[in-house]
Amino acid sequence: MRLSRFLVTTSLLSLALFLGSCASFKAQRVDAKKSDEKALEITDKWVSMDTTNAVSDIMKQMQNHKGLRSFLAKSGKPPKIFIGEIKNLTAEAYFPIDDLNEEFLQEVSNSGDFTLVDNAARNAILKEITYQNDGMVDPSTAKSIGKQTGADLMFFGSIIMKPESRDGKTIKQYSVNIRITNIESAEEVMRARTKVDKYSEQSGSGW
Repeated sequence: MRLSRFLVTTSLLSLALFLGSCASFKAQRVDAKKSDEKALEITDKWVSMDTTNAVSDIMKQMQNHKGLRSFLAKSGKPPKIFIGEIKNLTAEAYFPIDDLNEEFLQEVSNSGDFTLVDNAARNAILKEITYQNDGMVDPSTAKSIGKQTGADLMFFGSIIMKPESRDGKTIKQYSVNIRITNIESAEEVMRARTKVDKYSEQSGSGW
């Protein structure tokens, strides 16, 4: 009898804890600013707002850079810019580098100052043109190799992160570095850098 009561009590307690844990879950939609504030409560890693801020700052530097402005003025029309990969040189394997690259593509396109030559798109197009010229497609409809537009400028860069920790306190300094180079002359047209600092404290019992 005592064993039966013990099992019933244990089962009821387990059920109560389960229901309690389910009842404690809450989700809501928030704007970008609120999302960033919440993210800072749970992580010191790079988050979406960091991408937005970093890209925005780089774009402002591009708008105000005398060398780049001079190149654009001399071109007379939007120069063709090859968007290469911004490389993740941090120690964080899950750094959202693809999101950062896509954000740059979007904002460079929105600026209207350039005609984009996208690295990923170029590789995909080359594969398709090669396929078309391997005898698998009607020659009258196959596109010719050697007709792609050449770029005037190359945009590429990297992101690095330097952490410093002591007594449960950590400061992470992310640095996004980009360069724009004249492909024909190999001359650097501009370079820019923006930094994002993330500070965190960790108690002995966790965050």
